[in-house]
Amino acid sequence: MRLLHTSDWHVGRTFHGLDLLAEQDAVLAHLADVVAAEGVDVVLVSGDIYDRAVPSAEAVQVANRALSRLRHAGAHIVLTSGNHDSAPRLGAFGEFAAAGGLHLRTTIDRIADPVLFDDEHGPVAIYGIPYLEPEPARHTLGVTGARGHTGVLTEAMRRIRADLAERARGTRSVVLAHAFVTGGAPTESERSIAIGGVEQVPGSVFDGADYVALGHLHGPQTLAEHLRYSGSPVAYSFSEAQQRKSVWIVDLDASGLAGVRRHELPVPRRLAKITGRLADLLADPAHDELAECYLSVTLTDAVRPVDAMRLLRERFPHAVHLEWQPESGKTSAALRYAAAVRGRSDEEIAHGFLDDCRGAPPNEREAALLRTALEKADREDAA
Repeated sequence: MRLLHTSDWHVGRTFHGLDLLAEQDAVLAHLADVVAAEGVDVVLVSGDIYDRAVPSAEAVQVANRALSRLRHAGAHIVLTSGNHDSAPRLGAFGEFAAAGGLHLRTTIDRIADPVLFDDEHGPVAIYGIPYLEPEPARHTLGVTGARGHTGVLTEAMRRIRADLAERARGTRSVVLAHAFVTGGAPTESERSIAIGGVEQVPGSVFDGADYVALGHLHGPQTLAEHLRYSGSPVAYSFSEAQQRKSVWIVDLDASGLAGVRRHELPVPRRLAKITGRLADLLADPAHDELAECYLSVTLTDAVRPVDAMRLLRERFPHAVHLEWQPESGKTSAALRYAAAVRGRSDEEIAHGFLDDCRGAPPNEREAALLRTALEKADREDAA
């Protein structure tokens, strides 16, 4: 049996205010091409289908289109909910969806109820663990000991192993889970699932499964041969600029896990970062190749440039993020308000504020404007 492991679609997410639905639609359409080309039997989607609990109508259309394409390409789909999803909404009409090849696992009571498939070697049991919010899940699962993610996931896997033990000898098992497993490397685009300061669970929690398809972390990574994150299909932060987004192609044989291959996904628009003085960035021909990238720019001018983003977008139309870090190394010491204003006139305070914010004091014209404004304010207060 051949499986495709993906997760963290986050359909409907924006990138620094920009709509990504077209990019998401294109990459998810490519997954259907992979299913057809590779002869994939089952697609595993390990949570965070949507970016928010109540997705927009447009986001729902993109997700529906993606699932429909995967099914028409010849694969069944097993899908769980993540911490961004609304499990009740995502799981609605689950029994009807299963008749069409979309198997939803979004509730605690179905954790040990696998989706069963057969190949020439016998049965394959695929278990879906939805994202478990520790405190509510602990009470529902009857966990009386360990708290946090480790406690509830340990109990979930105990139930799965108990169910598997009752099945025919040689039944192979696959588990989908949405969690932060120790050893995984986060990016800047995941929402924290820390409860009481502890969000990580040890990989040993999932012992006993032939393959564990993890979701939540957005970078593709291998924690063990059978324990992997697929990562998100699209980059959602500049911390992912160097990642190669991908899915895992997983093969099962009579003995269990036969092999795992990585399939890299197309990049709708590359991410890049550049640093330098504004004039240099606008003129240097070496940056021509960045014109079509989503761009994060760090300016090092000694004085904060005026209208910098507009000027940058004339050359780099997809610049979306801007920071100013003057190379002079000037830093602003943290001051309490009383210390910052003690013994200083209003005019001196205003000048100091400008100097601190942009790295240069006001020029003569600006100083005159400030003086006029302050004098007018004094007259109005006196009146």
